[in-house]
Amino acid sequence: MKKLVVIACFLFGGIALSNAQQTSPVWPGCENSEDIKKCFNQKLSQHVSENYEYPQNEAGEYVRGKVTISFNINEKGEVVVNSIEGDKPEVKKAAREMIMKIPDMEPGTLNGEPDSRTFTVPFNF
Repeated sequence: MKKLVVIACFLFGGIALSNAQQTSPVWPGCENSEDIKKCFNQKLSQHVSENYEYPQNEAGEYVRGKVTISFNINEKGEVVVNSIEGDKPEVKKAAREMIMKIPDMEPGTLNGEPDSRTFTVPFNF
């Protein structure tokens, strides 16, 4: 009998979670887009190409590298950087500065309430 109760709890809990109404954060300019996620990704790509500034070393050469950035769009629609992983400190610093320039946006929601969303994105600069 206990096993049946536990199985029922998991089943009904899963159904409740699957019925949750969830929306993605809305990047400025994507408010009327048919595909908010696609528009978000396009705007993020555009933001990176327009705002990433390649750092230079002491010899004046551009420093390139790979980073993985984890950031949140919080309940207020603000960007919060969780972590930046990569080999080169100069690239990590430039990536942080670029991510912090993301504009505030309409936050994602869960069941009609503002909700924080985490994004993890790899970049090759």
